[in-house]
Amino acid sequence: MHMADALVAPAVAGTMYVLSTGAAGVSVKKVREENDPKKIPVMGVMGAFVFATQMLNFTIPGTGSSGHLCGGMMLSAMLGPYAGFLTMIGVLLVQCLLFADGGLLALGCNIWNMAFYGCFIGALLIWRPIMKKGASRLKIAIASILGCVLTLQLGAFSVTLETFFSGITELPFSVFMATMQPIHLAIGFVEGLITAAVLIFVNEARPELLWGVGRDENVVKEGKLSFKGTILAIAVAAAICGGAISLFASAFPDGLEWSMEQVAGTTELEAEGGVYDTAAGIQETTSLLPDYAFKDSESAVGTSFSGIVGALVVVGVCVGASYAFRFFRKKENTKIA
Repeated sequence: MHMADALVAPAVAGTMYVLSTGAAGVSVKKVREENDPKKIPVMGVMGAFVFATQMLNFTIPGTGSSGHLCGGMMLSAMLGPYAGFLTMIGVLLVQCLLFADGGLLALGCNIWNMAFYGCFIGALLIWRPIMKKGASRLKIAIASILGCVLTLQLGAFSVTLETFFSGITELPFSVFMATMQPIHLAIGFVEGLITAAVLIFVNEARPELLWGVGRDENVVKEGKLSFKGTILAIAVAAAICGGAISLFASAFPDGLEWSMEQVAGTTELEAEGGVYDTAAGIQETTSLLPDYAFKDSESAVGTSFSGIVGALVVVGVCVGASYAFRFFRKKENTKIA
């Protein structure tokens, strides 16, 4: 659901940048107040995992469309809404600049549509209430599916609003919305199943890694893996997804592109103006692996290389930002004995 620059007017893009930046600012403040340094490696490895799994487009049967994981719900279920949101920003930023996936002008929209709802609505209104009295496989599955379906519907609706206020006449609001919502309902359900599988694994391996899970103090569930073992397992899964399974991703257009084709007859719209040219010029300079491939090459090696390198860059961005912004810093004890 990465929007291209041609889908948004500069004024709408600027507004969404302001909203997304505001949410990021609040998140930075909240995360800096936490005292949990163990979240730093989790941010890195989960960011890499979400990046890798977003490369795995899955076919929606009978539609000629495909979908992929957004990841906001998964990240916030493990990291909380604030650290999860910042991790999603890292993923989307790397995708935008290194791979030209999603427009630079539209980055504020993409952050809002793909990260904000999953990390805040999904985590605070669905995940935390359901997990308040403890986690179970059934509760994790219910929360994951409900959260992914709802937040992806909200994201898809936001896309239609953003194109409407941008004056994109090729995509009439009512028709575009009626096309976007059903296909993303199906995509959200599949994402919910994937999210549930990952979170159930984490709950079995290292249950304390799940956020907002209230537990009986007298009944502490022992994990089947160590903290390092769990992180390593997720890292290996990210490498396999990005480096190997990505080669078998569906070639069908994703939900947004499919909807555009149904309504406007094309997956790409043209936009003219200095702002668009500037944004495109910056992306052309920074995107060393455009469309997750070597430039001017369709080699499968380029896809695998992109999956591995992209995941590593996301780890570097997330971990680097954690130290740069002094996330999870330990507070000095100021109490007087």
